[in-house]
Amino acid sequence: MFKKILIANRGEIACRVIKTAKKLGIATVAVYSDADKDALHVRMADEAVHIGPAPSSQSYIVIDRIIDAIRKTGADAVHPGYGFLSENAAFAEALENEGVAFIGPPVGAIQAMGDKITSKKIAAEAGVSTVPGHMGLIEDADEAVKIAGQIGYPVMIKASAGGGGKGMRIAWSDQEAREGFQSSRNEAKSSFGDDRIFIEKFVTEPRHIEIQVLGDKHGTTLYLGERECSIQRRNQKVIEEAPSPFLDETTRKAMGEQAVALAKAVGYHSAGTVEFIVDGKANKFYFLEMNTRLQVEHPVTELITGIDLVEQMIRVAAGEKLSFGQGDVKLNGWAIESRLYAEDPFRNFLPSIGRLTRYRPPVEGKQADGTVVRNDTGVFEGGEISTYYDPMIAKLCTWAPGEGAPARISAIDAMRGALDDFEVDGIGHNLPFLSAVMGQERFRSGRLTTAYIAEEFPEGFTGVEPEADAARKLAAIAAFVNLTLQNRAVQISGTIGNHRRVIGSEWVVTLNGEEFPVSVATSEDGTAIRFADDTKTAVAGGWLPGQAHTHFTVDGAVMGVKINRAGTGLRLRWRGMDVTAHVRSPRVAELARLMPVKLPPDTSKMLLCPMPGVITSIAVSVGDQVEAGQALATVEAMKMENILRAEKRAVVKRIAAEAGQSLAVDELIIEFE
Repeated sequence: MFKKILIANRGEIACRVIKTAKKLGIATVAVYSDADKDALHVRMADEAVHIGPAPSSQSYIVIDRIIDAIRKTGADAVHPGYGFLSENAAFAEALENEGVAFIGPPVGAIQAMGDKITSKKIAAEAGVSTVPGHMGLIEDADEAVKIAGQIGYPVMIKASAGGGGKGMRIAWSDQEAREGFQSSRNEAKSSFGDDRIFIEKFVTEPRHIEIQVLGDKHGTTLYLGERECSIQRRNQKVIEEAPSPFLDETTRKAMGEQAVALAKAVGYHSAGTVEFIVDGKANKFYFLEMNTRLQVEHPVTELITGIDLVEQMIRVAAGEKLSFGQGDVKLNGWAIESRLYAEDPFRNFLPSIGRLTRYRPPVEGKQADGTVVRNDTGVFEGGEISTYYDPMIAKLCTWAPGEGAPARISAIDAMRGALDDFEVDGIGHNLPFLSAVMGQERFRSGRLTTAYIAEEFPEGFTGVEPEADAARKLAAIAAFVNLTLQNRAVQISGTIGNHRRVIGSEWVVTLNGEEFPVSVATSEDGTAIRFADDTKTAVAGGWLPGQAHTHFTVDGAVMGVKINRAGTGLRLRWRGMDVTAHVRSPRVAELARLMPVKLPPDTSKMLLCPMPGVITSIAVSVGDQVEAGQALATVEAMKMENILRAEKRAVVKRIAAEAGQSLAVDELIIEFE
């Protein structure tokens, strides 16, 4: 077995590998850039080596710098994680020349599967079902438009060396094919140093289902079930689960056997994933690509199989045989993974950067109801989310025992509770969105496609509006919190004999503009909030000022609610809802109705930067008349290109930014007449 492993990566995956290495008694080495000198993976490792400036192109993907770190520390093996150099055949070859073990597949398999065009040819020869498309490289935008027209829209434009949703665009027209080709090529060159592009047919109601494979160097190759990864935004996965609610045992076996056949065709060993697009209507599946590395979503497979994939990768790389066979692989229970991203769902999921002023994950491990919570992360409270790397903060997973739909619903409900308990402040994040999806009937029934987000949120995510029952519960909690504040004010203020402050019992709770007249009475078992219709809600909890998250018991049910003071009111966040409540006496509420409403500034004639990033191009000039949907500018952030388009017809009055300029959120780019 290895004595020392260097992890050629950062963030949560570096932390994940370090945990398993320590379990096996193996020393670990972290590498870090200028931006990561205080990162969690650096703190967790036994040793750490600085490898360069913040941009990954000058640090994490520079092979010579990683080799130098290996020589300095004497590491005898390298785990690449995912992304960066994980699927770089030249890196694996350099390690081989150095006499250092690569904890991953052989160089030939990386080369064959890393090129998506070659991989499709090999898959077809191995008897794997493939998607119709153009198997050659595309030279320029004109050729891309011509080929797309021949295949038939919609088409998928993809980087040959791509992954993680980068270098990938869906085109429904010649214009989108032209623009998508250029953006895909730019992203591919920036992220992978390889700008080769190809095009294939886009299945309009697809499910994205992948098979986990695992092989050793002694001829054994297995499949460990599937993962459903259909819920995506910008072709990057957001929520995954295992098993898939769509597959039956016959289809699972067929997909698994094809995945194994492909792995054997390229002499594969280590952990890998064969991705399929599944046509939900025709119940047909097509090979998409093979990822010759550990996947981000591997924890859900670990939860339902009980197999530590990182441990198996290490053991295989050390030459050990797999200690189990295909018949020993059993799928137990149901697991869900939610990716917590530093991105603002209210701004079309655009990246957010800054300091994590609060980061409190839910309690991990087995819960009282038998479910399990797991959180894989690479950040800590007080840490920085920078613009240089992928915006993922953590992977929150839940597992529930049982089988079929009941187990799946239990896992989803466990996820809802865990998301309620997850506290993140200081940056934009997608916790409200994840919570909203978990409560949707369509998701809970398992009717998924890769167009789920676009179909369920066609106007973008605007939060969850509380329905009548939820609004009453939140209003009752606001009244309860106000009572706590009033009682504390009495306790800490000076008093004069016979003039003790009296707390009123009649209040008006205003919740997002809706009024709830209530009366409050306290008993030994909690506080009774009586509404105007004479119904009562019982609330109990231990909330204290400054406590951002509390479990309240409301009519016997536990609610994990995040509470912050918001001026003279309270901000309450729960299950994707984000409401402001004011609790006033009836007279003060009457006067508040007379106060003018402050309107936000008019930005309808401005194009503002939607995220921190770099302007890579301006597509218009002063005096130009633009049409709705026309490209205006391109912003690059966290290795992704974002094309900003006109929302309506207008004339350009002023251009306030230029290519190469770094902008903050809401800085002016273009002003219109």
